[in-house]
Amino acid sequence: MADFKRLSLILLTSCAGATLAACDGASSVASPGEGTIIVPSPTPSPAPTPTPTPTSTAGTPAADCPTGTTNVGTVGNFRSCRIPALVSGSLTLPRRAGTAYEINGRVDVGVDRGGAGTGGSQANLTIEPGVLIYANTTNADNDFLVVNRGSTITADGLANAPIIFTAQQNLTGNVTDESQGLWGGIILAGRAPVSNCNLSGVTGGSATCENVVEGTGNALYGGATAGDNSGIMRYVQIRYSGTVITPNNELQGLTTGGVGSGTRLEYIQIHNSSDDGIEIFGGTHNARYFVVTGADDDSIDTDVGWKGFIQFALAIQKPNNTQTDNYMMEIDSNGAEDALPRQNGRISNFTFIHTSTATNAGIRIRGGADFTFVNGIMTTPQACINTVAGTTENGGKSTIRGANSAIDEAGAPVFNSVYFACGSLSAESTQSGVTVTNAEQAALFTAGTNNVTNGTAANAYTSTYLPGTGAAAVTPFNASTLNPAGSAFFVQTSYIGAINGSADTWYQGWTCNSNRGNFGSTSGACTAVPTT
Repeated sequence: MADFKRLSLILLTSCAGATLAACDGASSVASPGEGTIIVPSPTPSPAPTPTPTPTSTAGTPAADCPTGTTNVGTVGNFRSCRIPALVSGSLTLPRRAGTAYEINGRVDVGVDRGGAGTGGSQANLTIEPGVLIYANTTNADNDFLVVNRGSTITADGLANAPIIFTAQQNLTGNVTDESQGLWGGIILAGRAPVSNCNLSGVTGGSATCENVVEGTGNALYGGATAGDNSGIMRYVQIRYSGTVITPNNELQGLTTGGVGSGTRLEYIQIHNSSDDGIEIFGGTHNARYFVVTGADDDSIDTDVGWKGFIQFALAIQKPNNTQTDNYMMEIDSNGAEDALPRQNGRISNFTFIHTSTATNAGIRIRGGADFTFVNGIMTTPQACINTVAGTTENGGKSTIRGANSAIDEAGAPVFNSVYFACGSLSAESTQSGVTVTNAEQAALFTAGTNNVTNGTAANAYTSTYLPGTGAAAVTPFNASTLNPAGSAFFVQTSYIGAINGSADTWYQGWTCNSNRGNFGSTSGACTAVPTT
């Protein structure tokens, strides 16, 4: 994070439209061109048109399974076609009437190719729009999908035919709005830089800096390829995931480890994860059009040197939440305050609805994290933010430091055009004898522009999650100024929050409804699955 010894200098010299610096996922260690985030701006290719080859009438199981899968009987109204435990080469899961694909235990796509991409074997799993994939929760194993380093997933759904990952109980009508943690979830492991090397003497962000995805035992992530590509996930739902393997060792809805900026993550809903919605372990990937409903832990958790962007994020906790450690965003470093590469993330156009009365704040920023929040709306009965730091540097307090490229430090957290309706502005925590005071946290907001820290929930958002009257009056920040040279990821908007108005329907149709969030009649119920 940053050093309060230099906070006054930061506040005097900061500029609301400051461009992004010191953000290359590989940078931070020592390579030409360090100081930029690698953000691809691909022209979206046309989404594939589903080509179903039905072998049954609607509502009845198909007669057989496609090549590459194993017929293991029926579940509910579907023929169950098991995905092999190891996907080698290329495997396509076609959309077919009366067919659901089964994850039985751990399923690996490819064999880990290492941080340098020189070992193992590459594979690709292609999933057609509208495909239904479920975890076999009657077995004794933890069911999850791992896309290993050097392999890819092509899960490219459509707005009217999303790809659904769920649990077996969803197919048999045995889930409710309270169901969660029924299977493990999805893991993408890439070769982009991370800071938490599992071997001593290894340089953070190097090809040999790697670690194991928690909950897997041996799925490794990390490397030195900032632009690494783990594939595409678009128009995807992940329901009822988040298995706890052991205490503090969990699988999330979606876990990314060292995933590079060549990966496309768009239009993804994670529903009722018993742990985080998404946890990001380092890497340089970006995400947009992101929905998290009912996560039991953090909605978005970022760690160990992640350098990336998020735009258009809607996260809603479950009603009457009493969990004590769940934030809308937890921005962390796992205690390694000054490990490199240092985390430096940017989020624009977010709407966060925090309901927990036991967690001390809506957003927690701790460790060596630099972060920028713009064009956001958040409501919480608790404090808006909890900023935590506890290391010593040069004999002084190391909390909110000034920009310093030598240590990959971008400077203090930044807030611009944020509407906060909270019980209080900040909450204090003491770590290693260091407390970031309420006054010091308040100074972060003062340094920004067009921030509202005393808003009301009634004026924050409407029943359909559009900006309320208070939020609508906030002058938006031009997020495109956060783009590094050559990138066009962030787009300028005329509003704050995740959604513009009634004509803005990006979050409808492909999502599912529950008592966590209702997105309108074009979205189906999370407790039901399509029958065709």
